[in-house]
Amino acid sequence: MPPRYFKNDAPLARRASDPRRQLEASLTRLVTEHPPAKVRPGGGLFKGPVSVAYTFLVLQQLYPDLVISEHQLGVWSALYLKHAQDNIQSYPGPSVGKCGIMDDIMSLLAIGAASSKDAEMATSLCDYSAEVLDPESENEFLYGRAGYLYLLRLVKASFIDDPKTTQLITDTQEDVVDAILDSPRPWKWHGKVYIGAVHGAVGIITQIVLTNPKKYAAKLEAELAVLLTYQYDSGNFPSSVPPERDRLVQVCHGAPGVVVSLNSIKEYFPSLREKIAKAITKGRECILERGLLTKEPCLCHGISGNALALEDKEFEHFLTYTTGHEMKSMEQDGLLEPSSAPESLFGGEAGRAWTWAVADKGLDKRILGYNDL
Repeated sequence: MPPRYFKNDAPLARRASDPRRQLEASLTRLVTEHPPAKVRPGGGLFKGPVSVAYTFLVLQQLYPDLVISEHQLGVWSALYLKHAQDNIQSYPGPSVGKCGIMDDIMSLLAIGAASSKDAEMATSLCDYSAEVLDPESENEFLYGRAGYLYLLRLVKASFIDDPKTTQLITDTQEDVVDAILDSPRPWKWHGKVYIGAVHGAVGIITQIVLTNPKKYAAKLEAELAVLLTYQYDSGNFPSSVPPERDRLVQVCHGAPGVVVSLNSIKEYFPSLREKIAKAITKGRECILERGLLTKEPCLCHGISGNALALEDKEFEHFLTYTTGHEMKSMEQDGLLEPSSAPESLFGGEAGRAWTWAVADKGLDKRILGYNDL
């Protein structure tokens, strides 16, 4: 079994050619190695054709004239979406405990409502709140209420000039947040108390605060303050409590996800400013030491996501390990653990492309599909 990470002992470098070129190379690999018809359906915004379509949809707004393999990005988005929709019969649809960003039906509705400003689709998405609000439902991001909050934010941005639909979405958001806040503490997923961004309390708090900071940040301050106390001396965070081994340094479990989350919500917690700043500094030290992971570079558990937790020079340095050339050489050295969803936003090439776009455009270092909205 290869080591979990390799040593970060090379001098800080920007060995990769310019980010724009790397973005184009990444997107070309994506459509060549994982064309729409070959991507296995299922996985919502997390993996599969919907996740790739969403990546292209967002990138198309940033690069309206970019052409990859003879098509503009909007055309690629439509092709992956069509493949997802052609398989709609195979999706089980939202159910209690399975209604976060992994759900294809809700993700398709959210993308459709947002991109075509379709009020009926927005209403259909809000109607699924019945499953989300069921007392047996989960609160976490991937399969539960926190992920549904992201989908609602995605749609809401398109209906600023439609007060009726905006109000419906706002009411739904408030119902969902109330259900999360009324849930017994600590929040659990599969019987375990998780801390991190994807299954844990940090992710839940981040989704609530980004939904309505004025209304909810103060209510979550004490909770966030407690989470900060779980940080190990190493700067990492446990994946769950009671803490097990200090092992995972990735977005889904550990310091990278906590740092990326804190960066997007810290302004709403002025009285925790110093504690948050200290947690971010210590977290980054840990990421620099143990964050060059041997898993295929991706947002969820790879170098691309870890890079987004770092400041500019370190961010660029980490990205040099996510080029096609560098990945090939890692593979030849037996250092690369391949992804089970190599096309995807959270687990593969689509996420790598997003990170290159962040570098190229100087965007806020956020994770698409998590805290970019």
